[in-house]
Amino acid sequence: MRISESSEDYLERILMLSEKLPVVRSVDIANDMGYKKSSVSVAMKNLRQSGKITVTPAGYIYLTPEGRKIASMIYERHKCFSKWLKELGIDETTAANDACHMEHALSEQSFEAIKEYIRRHPVNAPEDVSEN
Repeated sequence: MRISESSEDYLERILMLSEKLPVVRSVDIANDMGYKKSSVSVAMKNLRQSGKITVTPAGYIYLTPEGRKIASMIYERHKCFSKWLKELGIDETTAANDACHMEHALSEQSFEAIKEYIRRHPVNAPEDVSEN
């Protein structure tokens, strides 16, 4: 079942935050994403009801196996596209923003093909013509 881009973004952010914080709470997500806590609370309720996260009585948010699978897929795509775009000479902010859009749009088949292409065709820095 396909979930919304917004839900994918939240799951990805929970994964990212869980790698640097001992526990993740709604307030952490709101602060990190620049959203209102009330908006994050609604999103967390929906993710909890759909089985993508669990929330402890203390408010700690954890990804379920299903939620972790989605978050990992989106995060892998984000890292791959961001790195590739930066290697192509795109500035870091634009690369990250563009990667955020690209990560949601592709099928698994297309992403795997692009990943393989990137692996086989690494970006090389252009030669400096002033040295000739």
